[in-house]
Amino acid sequence: MLKSHHNHKRRKSISVLCTSKVVAATSLLIALTAGGAFAQVLPTAQGNHPLVKIGLQTETATILTLQKAIDLALGGNLDLAVARREIEATQGPVIQGQARPNPELVYSLEDQRAATRTQSVQINLPIEVGGKRAARIAAAERGRDIAVEELNLRRVEIYAAVVATFFEALAAQERVALTEAGVDLAKRATDAVAKRVAAGKVSPVEETKARVVEAGVQVELAQAQSEQRNARARLASLLGANPPRFALVSGSVDELPAVPSFDNVQQRLLASPTLRRAQLEIERRRSLVDVERTKRIPDITFSLGVKRPNELQRDQLLFGVSVPLPLFDRNQGNLLEALKREDKARDEIQALSARLSTDVLQARERLEYIRGEVDVLQRDVLPGAKSAYDAATVGFENGKFNFLEVLDAQRTYFAAKFQYLKALAEAHRAAADIDRVLGETSASVTQPVNKE
Repeated sequence: MLKSHHNHKRRKSISVLCTSKVVAATSLLIALTAGGAFAQVLPTAQGNHPLVKIGLQTETATILTLQKAIDLALGGNLDLAVARREIEATQGPVIQGQARPNPELVYSLEDQRAATRTQSVQINLPIEVGGKRAARIAAAERGRDIAVEELNLRRVEIYAAVVATFFEALAAQERVALTEAGVDLAKRATDAVAKRVAAGKVSPVEETKARVVEAGVQVELAQAQSEQRNARARLASLLGANPPRFALVSGSVDELPAVPSFDNVQQRLLASPTLRRAQLEIERRRSLVDVERTKRIPDITFSLGVKRPNELQRDQLLFGVSVPLPLFDRNQGNLLEALKREDKARDEIQALSARLSTDVLQARERLEYIRGEVDVLQRDVLPGAKSAYDAATVGFENGKFNFLEVLDAQRTYFAAKFQYLKALAEAHRAAADIDRVLGETSASVTQPVNKE
């Protein structure tokens, strides 16, 4: 009896000791996960990131940087290929505008009887007067200039789209990494609670709650992975007809673009590619007006030939000059249309200037607001959430809090971190919108965010 009672007490002590070790190990894992989950994935910890391991196992997968993405997009984007084809096509009107009117060969036969038959051969040579050819060439060259500016505009738009989409993909990648850490933590906490339930320390209801929380985190992970796939697909669509497979986007999402001053915005706006294109359209319309105005002056046609009447049995020289008389058609309708379209182009550039000014100022205001939001998150929200999470972890280790309270503090911290990543992505999108309007195609000046 005494030996059996002693063995029972010994088994009970071992059971309590094992349970205590499980709790301590779980607490240690929570602390380690909390410390590692929020470390910057890129570029210092690329080798340890799970996505890098996946990429290393895929032969064709690569790590995509922002500069590489921009180079690929500017080199192989289909919209740019279309714009280049348009430039090639506009060379045709320039060549055609330089061409002069073709001469005309005329042969005539009078009378069918050989004795009285008269044959004549002559060449009619039209001569353009009034500067028609020069005006036609100028209009064609303005069309070519517009096509070149259209290519520049497309380059700026694609640059801005690549920058914005790249940072969206980078933020989505960070969110997946955070959510994976949360899933791992939830699984470990669920296992720890299951062992405590088996040991009779807590109610089975606690295990049910733990599994519900774990399922919720799994749903968040699936959503984060879906957003990451969508962001990567949007980025890949900008890289050209055959975009490379990439397992990881490499960059620093924490670097915030600087907010340009109002004076800088106004100066750059005047030289923006969109306004330059509109100004070239006005010049082209003015050239078309000149073309229609020159058409009011009739061309002269000189005729030179030989006439041979069989009755005379000798050749006779033919020479003539013809000039149309502009009595009824003075090209007044086409000239009026060209003048009105020039006026329309002038009105359009004024409306466009006002709209671009509004767009860029709104984007600047959005960027300034987001920088303030990021500053608040970095200065107040994230440290507070991290402090609450650390306190819950310590309380759990000391038995003052249950694991659900730790998970709730962890999810609060994750939510703040997600909001922080979203704000960073929005800041880069606002900066890209500014560059798209103002025509900046160099890397924006960035300012790193202070780390915790």
